Amino acid sequence: MISKQQRRKMNPMLLNVLVFSAALHAIALFILGGITVVKYIIPDDAQFEEPAEVAEEKPPPEVKVEIKPRHEIQPMNNLSTKNIGNIAVADIAVDLPSMGDSFTIRTGNVGNFGGTSNLIGSGRGQLDFGSSQVNVFGIKAKAERILFVIDTNRQMVTDKKGGLNSYRVIKDEITDMVGNLNAGTLYNVMLQDRTRTLLFKPNLVTAGSDSHAQLVRWIAPINSNANKPGLEGVRGSKRPTLRSLSDQTVYKSLSIGHRGNETIFITQYALEQNIDTIFFITGYHQGFEAVRRHLNEKEEKDWQKKISSREYKEQLAKHQIEVPAMKQRVANELNRINAERKKKGQPPRVLDQRHGVYSNANELGLNWNTRHPGHKPHPLIEPREIQKYVTQLNEQLYQQFDKPVPSINVVLFLAEDEAFSKQAEKQLRDYVRFYKGKRRIIRGEKEINSARTAKNTTN
Repeated sequence: MISKQQRRKMNPMLLNVLVFSAALHAIALFILGGITVVKYIIPDDAQFEEPAEVAEEKPPPEVKVEIKPRHEIQPMNNLSTKNIGNIAVADIAVDLPSMGDSFTIRTGNVGNFGGTSNLIGSGRGQLDFGSSQVNVFGIKAKAERILFVIDTNRQMVTDKKGGLNSYRVIKDEITDMVGNLNAGTLYNVMLQDRTRTLLFKPNLVTAGSDSHAQLVRWIAPINSNANKPGLEGVRGSKRPTLRSLSDQTVYKSLSIGHRGNETIFITQYALEQNIDTIFFITGYHQGFEAVRRHLNEKEEKDWQKKISSREYKEQLAKHQIEVPAMKQRVANELNRINAERKKKGQPPRVLDQRHGVYSNANELGLNWNTRHPGHKPHPLIEPREIQKYVTQLNEQLYQQFDKPVPSINVVLFLAEDEAFSKQAEKQLRDYVRFYKGKRRIIRGEKEINSARTAKNTTN
């Protein structure tokens, strides 16, 4: 007989493990299910970017307008004055034109710290109440600060240019033009004899009847005597010292007595007068021509060798013996010419005398028996280098102060048959174009007498 098996009892510890495992799985399933529901079934809340912060503007302050009732205008005859008291002020020196003149004041350039400022007359481009229309021998310009530069050298009064009579026309033209300037215009007159100069006034002067009368008296004696032409013996005339670019080679060369050097010398001195327009009235001007310079060390050594030679010394000695005789020949010929002119009622003849007896002998056609063996040479500085120099000069005097470079006009007087090459004319043309000016060439006594235009110019 098969016996009946007894049922085995479950281990209590195993039962606890199974229960714990089932609970743990149930919890895990609950958590995973919740995540799934939240992520895939419930939609996310909408996200919005926070708007930029806007500054809150305050409303404008309240404006209250008070409207006053209209009052009747009191008649002027009911007005009265009351003496409050006397105000004492210090004496102030005021130099104004006489009230008989048509006086105007301009206000341009006030506060210009780049250079000299003026209440009467100043740089161009402002209210030009002080400007004047200028017309000198047919060259017209409008200017506020004018400088007239007049050549007084002997060459201006030589016979072929009309002598002293023609020079009187030049003086009348300038004084007439000054007399017709507006009273607010500033001007000055510079007399030039090579590099010697004489200014009418130390600084620019206001146009007017008083200064005009002074100018007429001041300029009248100039070139009125054939025995004292130019600035020879004129009190106060001197060779001025140029103020700008003293370290430049060109500057150091301007002391050499050569016409091209003198042209640039006078140009620089005129530009240093703080003006806006220049009129040159001259007997010589070839614009930007070559300037003579001093010898360098090697050149000086070669020159000393030449003048030490026997041939040079012998010829120079013979020539110097002839110099006194040539001076007497010049004097005799000049006396003969002037005696004939006196019979015809003509003024004495004036010789150039630029190079003394050598110029005079050449002008009168007198020949030497023994010529000079040769004077000390001076090499050339080319015109393009001269133009660079004046460009630097313009920058230093005007452009760095934001002031316009003055315009330069040239009236050139030549003898009727005097040679003036195409090269010289081109150089003069380039010169006045560089300075935005004009030029005119007048030949002989007849043409100068008909060239006057200042007298009929009105302002």
